Amino acid sequence: MRLSSLFLPTERQPPADAEALSHQLMVRAGLIRQLGSGLWSWLPAGWRVHQKIVQIVREEIDAIGGQEMLMPVLQPAELWKRSGRYDAIGPELFKLKDRRGADMVLAMTHEEAVTVHVAQAVRSYRDLPLILYHFQTKERDEPRPRAGVLRTREFIMKDSYSFDRDPEGLQASYDRHIVAYDRIFDRLGLEWYRVESDVGMMGGSGAHEYMAPCRAGENEVALAPAYAANVEVASAEAQPVELPAGLAAAEEVTTPGLTTVEQVAARLGLPEGALLKAFPVVSERRGLVMVVVRGDHRVNEIKLQNALGEPFRPAREDEISERIGPPGFIGPVGADVPVLLDDAVVPGAYVTGANRPDTHLRGVEPGRDFPFSRADVRRVEPGDTVDGHPIRIEPAIEVGNIFKLGTRYSGPLGATYLDVNGKEQLIWMGSYGIGPARIAAAAVEQFADEKGISWPKAIAPWDVELVGLGKPGTPEFEAAEVIYRELTAIGLDVLFDDRPANPGEKFADAELLGCPLRLTIGKRALESGRIEAQVRRGLVEHEGGVPLEGTAEAVAELWRSLP
Repeated sequence: MRLSSLFLPTERQPPADAEALSHQLMVRAGLIRQLGSGLWSWLPAGWRVHQKIVQIVREEIDAIGGQEMLMPVLQPAELWKRSGRYDAIGPELFKLKDRRGADMVLAMTHEEAVTVHVAQAVRSYRDLPLILYHFQTKERDEPRPRAGVLRTREFIMKDSYSFDRDPEGLQASYDRHIVAYDRIFDRLGLEWYRVESDVGMMGGSGAHEYMAPCRAGENEVALAPAYAANVEVASAEAQPVELPAGLAAAEEVTTPGLTTVEQVAARLGLPEGALLKAFPVVSERRGLVMVVVRGDHRVNEIKLQNALGEPFRPAREDEISERIGPPGFIGPVGADVPVLLDDAVVPGAYVTGANRPDTHLRGVEPGRDFPFSRADVRRVEPGDTVDGHPIRIEPAIEVGNIFKLGTRYSGPLGATYLDVNGKEQLIWMGSYGIGPARIAAAAVEQFADEKGISWPKAIAPWDVELVGLGKPGTPEFEAAEVIYRELTAIGLDVLFDDRPANPGEKFADAELLGCPLRLTIGKRALESGRIEAQVRRGLVEHEGGVPLEGTAEAVAELWRSLP
């Protein structure tokens, strides 16, 4: 490709609203352009990156027996109503009516569609197992689009779906996808983790996410040797806290105007972990529930929702005042509501609110002074331990996910088969997603420097950028033409900067675009008989360059040696 004819609108300054590095650089490098809030177009160079990612994913899913197909984005709402997701998902699901008034949706994922197709076609155990997949546009009415292509309202995903006879078959398909995904992310050249995660709106019995660590990540990952989990579901042993000596009975302590854990702990000379913090919530079936965690811990809302078995909302101040006491001074002793105590609260004496103004209780012991049920509902913190090893928490981008759906969709959508005894059984399903756009953004975030993007070579828009410094008709320009044809002939993807621009502009644009290898041909190259070669990762000059004689083979060997 000649740069003089390439639609590559580069920018010297990033968009004013761009905070994430990938957002800044992908716009500046001419890879993407915004059409509206959360709506992005991929320009030619960016689309080359996207499609290289797609091809790697396709090859690895094909390798485990996946069969590619394509399903519509526009779908009858009736399928989503049958699965229960039409109302459960909420405003993120685009809902509309066609000209006949029929309810329709714009799909954000395709479990309903693929399950219906399998339900119509699969009859016998002999038809299983089965893996079907597609690359398709997804629509999500994202409330807060951000960070360029990291969180958008329209995006392309690879969804694969496995169909098996039983839980053992599902586990085998799940394990095959783990092998495929591990290979995909290794081939893409990313730093990545496979972490335990929440099933979320997908439902099912188990899930993992693939995370690419970077500063712009909107997820957080808890990591320790042999342990990795999304903070949404991570569990660890809490750091110990020194508790005060117990009392024969809880006693009141005056705390005028002290409504926070920090204030009360300072007043009593105790560590914050020696206090219990109350978090009243309301759920549909349970009503008002008081969730109690250590004062130095925070409630994990995903874990709490899983423990409650249903969505919840924080209780309003009037609900708290009417049923428990004044906000800022509430606690579990004497509260006429169920108490859900976090697992990290060990036996001992604590300070809690007294459910009266300006008053707390000290010497409160769970069980003796208030009844409770238990669950792990806290957010893990740095320094907590797993198998004796402290965890660290770092931001990451979710670039893939895998779910054990079980019979979550096959049941309501009627996907069954006849087993060896002729008995009807539900099909066991798995769902496996990968986002090419997020992978591209993650690669930019992980490897960019102050000059621009530095692509892993597997997904770079071109393998080599050839910079010609001479004008058309000069010996150096003609030499660049010859080398361009030779490199292309041996199968390298080459971007030839043949523009009548000054060298500084050409070098700056090459560094911004980030192809793995840059070759420069000017008068000095012709005089010395060697072409300047720069490896983009680290901006390292290849010692001695490459010879003008046998250039193509030397460049190919150098490119193959790059990480």
